[in-house]
Amino acid sequence: MIKNIKKRNKNKSGRIDPEPAKSEWDSVSSWYNQLVGESGSDFHRSIVIPGVFRLLEPEIGQHILDAGCGQGVFARALSQKKIHVTGVDLSSKLIQSAKKQPGYHPEFESYIVASTSSMNDLKNASFDGAVCILSLQDMENLHDAASEITRCIRTGGKLVWVIMHPCFRIPRQSHWEFDEVKKIQYRRLDRYLSPMKIPIQTRPGKNPDLKTSSYHRPLHEYINVLAENGWYIQKMEEWISDKKSSPGPRAKAENRARNEFPLFMAIQAVKLKS
Repeated sequence: MIKNIKKRNKNKSGRIDPEPAKSEWDSVSSWYNQLVGESGSDFHRSIVIPGVFRLLEPEIGQHILDAGCGQGVFARALSQKKIHVTGVDLSSKLIQSAKKQPGYHPEFESYIVASTSSMNDLKNASFDGAVCILSLQDMENLHDAASEITRCIRTGGKLVWVIMHPCFRIPRQSHWEFDEVKKIQYRRLDRYLSPMKIPIQTRPGKNPDLKTSSYHRPLHEYINVLAENGWYIQKMEEWISDKKSSPGPRAKAENRARNEFPLFMAIQAVKLKS
């Protein structure tokens, strides 16, 4: 699945690309690894991983690309089912963590450090499918990332994207608020249509200087970039949180709001052409 390493930095024009910039996630990798661990957070285990398997429908022996794989949570879930997976992430430290996890299965898992926007080690049409799970919103160049993922997938291959819902979960621009008159909890949006790069304090209480970047895009950008790259969208699903509030005066309103405002958005698409 991986080209000769000597060609790794040669782009389509034949020029040699510089080594990728250091990922912001390197500086928070230890914290993130503790948060997510080997098998993922509660949301990974209860919502995301089951949902992605259902939409992707991978088969034993297939080769799947995990773009923005982090420390390999979904890659390990695939390898446990004897599905070959190549994980790509710009953070070298997260890739190191993926290889050190107890469930790492080198017969089925391989990892490379690279930007999803320039996966030069990977051959054209060499994968049966691809996933990008909760990482697209961390990628600055959506169009280049979509183009590279498309290049690596065979015609007829399947793609599953999962992102924080771009309509309701915008960092620093969407909030929970409570209407005391109507006794309802609602979602307030300050901005939506404007694309934004948003700095995120990953550990505000302990180290406020550590930040990563989130890139908000309106929903139509995700839909259009798939269409431009020859993908047919089969399904779009909106997944709610499975959390429940402890008994209290606002518990009913909080639980109702969780059921109305989805936490994640998932897109299932099939590649129609090269």
